[in-house]
Amino acid sequence: MKRLSEIKIGKTVVIHSFEKDEIFIKLMEMGCIPGEKVKVEQIAPLGDPISISVSGYNLSLRINEAEKILVEEI
Repeated sequence: MKRLSEIKIGKTVVIHSFEKDEIFIKLMEMGCIPGEKVKVEQIAPLGDPISISVSGYNLSLRINEAEKILVEEI
């Protein structure tokens, strides 16, 4: 299991869980729910933010938010 912040551009992963934090409610409202496929689309030159494709749309996450999402590689 890895953190979403560790995934390279172009890789698709499945959300496994979140670290215990208040951010998980915000992420779930944006479509980041366990079992959902996520593809890393872009990473900013300095590594923050990252753009992911989830639930049919693109979403930008700060690196500290992406670190809270635990994923499994497909």
